Amino acid sequence: MMKEYDAYIFDLDGTVYLGNALLPYAGETIAQLRQQGKRTVFLSNNPTRTREEYAQKLTRLGIPTPNSDVINSSYVMVDFLQRRMPGASLFVVGEQSLCDELTAAGFTLTEDATQVDAVIASFDRTFEYRKLQIAFDAIRNGARFFATNADRYCPVPGGGEPDAAAMIAAIEACTDSKIEAVVGKPSSYMAEAILDVLDMPAERCIMMGDRLETDVLMGLNAGMAGALTLTGATSEETAAQSEIIPTYIIHHLGELLPKK
Repeated sequence: MMKEYDAYIFDLDGTVYLGNALLPYAGETIAQLRQQGKRTVFLSNNPTRTREEYAQKLTRLGIPTPNSDVINSSYVMVDFLQRRMPGASLFVVGEQSLCDELTAAGFTLTEDATQVDAVIASFDRTFEYRKLQIAFDAIRNGARFFATNADRYCPVPGGGEPDAAAMIAAIEACTDSKIEAVVGKPSSYMAEAILDVLDMPAERCIMMGDRLETDVLMGLNAGMAGALTLTGATSEETAAQSEIIPTYIIHHLGELLPKK
């Protein structure tokens, strides 16, 4: 039986929407939870949009959302670096949105491998050999190596797009260096960021997502309930074979609402 929680944390791609369309029952379920006084916040590993752009997209799709109710991996990366390497010079294997956020936070972006303090790997649909060469040279020159997320692919209508795991693997393969930290789901960095926003104990929260190894695992590790929704990357058959056991498995978000 589905319990009630005080806060509902939603993954976005493959959970709330796919491409530019809401998934079935997503809009009405979130609206009903809000009417009941529940907190609803959104969490994404995808760094190709800013928090503001995600909030605008949700609002455009019929789920009015303030920027402060969205956390993504680029936001967590900024916080991670500000705490450890403030003002560092970075080389970013990523798209313009992530570069803009890092620049706005006071970091210097450079393609001079001798000046790079850290290489940041991310979901990058502009990935090319030139970027791999700079990352290779920088890490061999002593630069540290972090990533926003390690998703293998991002669900899109009709299939998926290779995600940050491919960029991480390419850099690790040629440098023989392992990534130091991945700040997105399922990391504790991402869990701490969302719990800071909610300002409530983890046991009063439930994390929803379409991936066991990121969404559900992060929630469970942080002490939350974890619900797997079968609307995206994970099938019921895959879930049955996994060592990660979600608190709930649901076919769509409408099943979050307790039966009357």
